[in-house]
Amino acid sequence: MNKYYTITELTREFGVSTRTLRFYEDEGLIHPERRGRTRLFRAADRRLLQEILRGRRIGFTIAEIREIIQVYKEPPGELGQLKLMMKRIDEKRDELRQKRRDIDETLSELDTAEEACLTRLAEIGVGT
Repeated sequence: MNKYYTITELTREFGVSTRTLRFYEDEGLIHPERRGRTRLFRAADRRLLQEILRGRRIGFTIAEIREIIQVYKEPPGELGQLKLMMKRIDEKRDELRQKRRDIDETLSELDTAEEACLTRLAEIGVGT
């Protein structure tokens, strides 16, 4: 017998809103069955949702997630998906490393500006 999950069960399990699940459905990332106004999610939908949320946590865009899902559905299937995923992971890692460098540079500039302010305050005889 097929196990179905309701939207309420998935929102509770994954800590997301019903609006989030509807958004992923509208974006074509998940395809629950409909019985009247009720959405019923299969185990495959649940696993896919898990992967979508993981992708979002590590910073993938909806377009990148869609691309990774689509590659899985077409030849070469899982192999192509894994290779694309590795490529996207490398790109995301590079992007984050650049952001870290930018943040470090900004922090250094702030330290320099603060030191200049402290020096000037000392020169004019004002303590901090």
